[in-house]
Amino acid sequence: MVYLQNRQPRQVARIKLDSLDNLWFQVGGTLCNLRCRHCFISCSPENDKFKMMSLEEIRPFLKEGQRSGVKEFYFTGGEPFLNPEIFDILQESLKIGPASVLTNGTIISPRRARKVAQLFNDSIYSLEVRVSLDGFDEESNDRLRGEGSFARAIKGIKNLVAEGMLPIITAVQTWTDAEHEMVLERFVELLKRTGYDHPRLKIIPVLDLGAYRDNRLGYESREYVTGDMMEGYDQSQLLCSNSRMVTNEGVWVCPILIDYPDARLGDTLTDANSEYPLRHSACHSCYLWGAICSNFSTGGISER
Repeated sequence: MVYLQNRQPRQVARIKLDSLDNLWFQVGGTLCNLRCRHCFISCSPENDKFKMMSLEEIRPFLKEGQRSGVKEFYFTGGEPFLNPEIFDILQESLKIGPASVLTNGTIISPRRARKVAQLFNDSIYSLEVRVSLDGFDEESNDRLRGEGSFARAIKGIKNLVAEGMLPIITAVQTWTDAEHEMVLERFVELLKRTGYDHPRLKIIPVLDLGAYRDNRLGYESREYVTGDMMEGYDQSQLLCSNSRMVTNEGVWVCPILIDYPDARLGDTLTDANSEYPLRHSACHSCYLWGAICSNFSTGGISER
């Protein structure tokens, strides 16, 4: 855990929950079919620290979230589509609000893509699918996400597009700023070759947590957010001002910090309505980039 360096705790900014707009669920637990070198919670085929959540576990939080005015539900993991109840869970959430599911895309078969599209078509609310792809070719992607993951993810994207879905392709920026435009262009070229004519891209920062910290791919941060830094800052850009994360072990302040016991706020959403000190390096990344977990960051989603 990254704590303060040569500064007093009182200088760390604290943030309150302004409104519960977004409710996240660790629906896939920490179980994943991939073992990504930059995963901030070290998900893997063996990691069962957090268990998959059942519809029975999730339903009370959906109802409480609805009463609290939640505007969107997010489902993540691990890999959500490993959860055998994922479609029932999405169907239940789509009865009361928009939903987003975050996936690595590698197990989105034609059958699963059809089921996703059917849920989308049957609901009055939107259903977004975010597919993680961290390179525009096998070499750049698979060095992070594992051999063969690029080809399988591309198949998943093709299956979603074939069913009329417009997945948000999310990439962690492990390239330099000088390479940024080139990388975006290569991503667009790749996706258009798959038949995705107007691809939607979301670029997020790398986080110095979990597997990334273990592998050290060239980035390190020891920053945190001070009270002075929050003066004049739009704190709605920070997910912890409008969101909470539900796991099988309780409610956390945000999706990024579930490995940190101090980020657990309680057993219920009511317990989680409290201030939180922004003392982690990940908080500083959120401060710089803005709403890195939600669908729309400071700069929104690029559509090309």
